[in-house]
Amino acid sequence: MVRVMDLNKQKSAPIYEALEVFRKKRIVPFDVPGHKRGRGNPELRELLGEKCVSLDVNSMKPLDNLCHPVSVIKEAEELAAEAFRADHAFFMVGGTTSSVQSMVLSACKAGDKIILPRNVHKSVINALVLCGAIPVYVNPEVDKELGISLGMETEEVKRAIEENPDAACVLVNNPTYYGICSDLRSIVKLAHEHNMLVLVDEAHGTHLYFGKGLPVCAMDAGADMASVSMHKSGGSLTQSSLLLTSSRVNWEYVSQIINLTQTTSASYLLLSSLDISRRNLALRGEESFAKVKEMAEYAREEINAVGGYYAYGKEMINGKSIFDFDVTKLSVYTRGIGLAGIEVYDLLRDEYDIQIEFGDISNILAYISIGDRIQDIERLVGALADIRRLYSRDPSKLPSAEYIAPKVLATPQKAFYAKKVSLPIRQTAGKICSEFVMCYPPGIPILAPGELITDEIIDYILYAKEKGCSMQGTEDPLVDNLNVIDE
Repeated sequence: MVRVMDLNKQKSAPIYEALEVFRKKRIVPFDVPGHKRGRGNPELRELLGEKCVSLDVNSMKPLDNLCHPVSVIKEAEELAAEAFRADHAFFMVGGTTSSVQSMVLSACKAGDKIILPRNVHKSVINALVLCGAIPVYVNPEVDKELGISLGMETEEVKRAIEENPDAACVLVNNPTYYGICSDLRSIVKLAHEHNMLVLVDEAHGTHLYFGKGLPVCAMDAGADMASVSMHKSGGSLTQSSLLLTSSRVNWEYVSQIINLTQTTSASYLLLSSLDISRRNLALRGEESFAKVKEMAEYAREEINAVGGYYAYGKEMINGKSIFDFDVTKLSVYTRGIGLAGIEVYDLLRDEYDIQIEFGDISNILAYISIGDRIQDIERLVGALADIRRLYSRDPSKLPSAEYIAPKVLATPQKAFYAKKVSLPIRQTAGKICSEFVMCYPPGIPILAPGELITDEIIDYILYAKEKGCSMQGTEDPLVDNLNVIDE
């Protein structure tokens, strides 16, 4: 059944409208937050503005409560569910990390198997540490030149399902940070035939629900749950997100899972931004994302014309490991000019005052969304041309940057909580890692708890560190030592 939006209903923003009514009443606050509409913290009021701090309020009857919504938050979530073609939508104020973890914790308990690609965000593996589920990785094909992992091939998912018929669910990235999509419809069909739920990390896919000519979104593909980062391509405030569920899922149970970890002091600034952004997307999303596509395609053509760079797009589609490509993602391979992605990232920021989303060992990602302008694109293209002219080096001297799929020897939970010892990183080869090692962004672990450390992986970590990637996840902030299981 195709769900159709009622555009007249979508013009409403219940949380924002309730906040406006509340603000006009000039109620005297004897509740939290303690800044009391900014009066107790003039510097905060000056930074954020009078209206903003006046709307930073506590839950109360007229404004509903996120932990158990019965009025305006409930109405706003129902409008979001309609706009995103879901059976139910939850407003999340702990980022999409919170959405992803709630999704996994709802589907899995200790000892359950979850089928997933290894190139997941750290929030997924963190959820496995919390609940004790067992990962069954479908190691995606790797593009050796670009140094990135691709999508899950349907045949590989089928094999994993047949070898693990007791698995509780399958998790899919849609799309990846780099814009790559798996055959989501086929994966959903396969999983449902074997009574498995399908969870979709759609952190980078808000626009798929509103743009035309883009890869299929999770709910249209028949997925059971999807985590959607409204604050990325959807335009809401940082840390605001959605968790969508289908009719196959008991949303009341999901609500209980969410309340295990989500704050009881939800920010109304984040909630109202979700409400307003949903309205904006429902009314103007198709037009907005048509412009985003146009800008991204223009940027791709101009960057490729510079030479040395490779801004990849739909030409990568092969029907298997790259079933589809999200053309709004401006992913650019930089090693053709002899520079790691993180080096180009740093140059853009330090020399040209351009802040892009991230740089890894081989690529950069410039995030294009509804707030960008064509003159911004032209400035980026000009800076990249300048960097090639001034800073390019011999690419043959760069070491390999191929993504390395680690070998799993223990569950993330068992390894994370195991007795451990800290060793100099060069002495850890052959041992089992008991913590995370990752570049952030993108936040895909190079190593996760329970995985075998090899000399090749150590070389990769040290190269990323040397080039200036932001290394995270380790107890040692300098990443000179790694925690390993003390055997």
